[in-house]
Amino acid sequence: MTVAPEKLMRIVVAAAEDKKAHDIIALHLTGISLVADYFVICHGNSDTQVQAITTEIRKQAEASGVRVRGIEGMDSGRWVLVDIGDVVVHVFHREEREYYNIERLWSDAKVVEFA
Repeated sequence: MTVAPEKLMRIVVAAAEDKKAHDIIALHLTGISLVADYFVICHGNSDTQVQAITTEIRKQAEASGVRVRGIEGMDSGRWVLVDIGDVVVHVFHREEREYYNIERLWSDAKVVEFA
């Protein structure tokens, strides 16, 4: 089953919200990056919360019929990268997010508004 990239991004955002992720930002990268259509960036305040957010994102993507291609960094819970094809998710520990500030690297991207 194919899920449109925007719908998949919204599924990821809802899963992150469900686990109380902080400062969730979705960047629309179409025309800017060949890597993905969307980056979703968020953070948790502990390794455990980062892992819980990541697990929920994986569960909700798979429940929607989307295969998660890979998850990196889950063991440490400091910066977890989730590759869901058209959507790439960065789940940071708060300190790592402040340090790496990857939003700055993608400042050309349009920030997606969601309620």
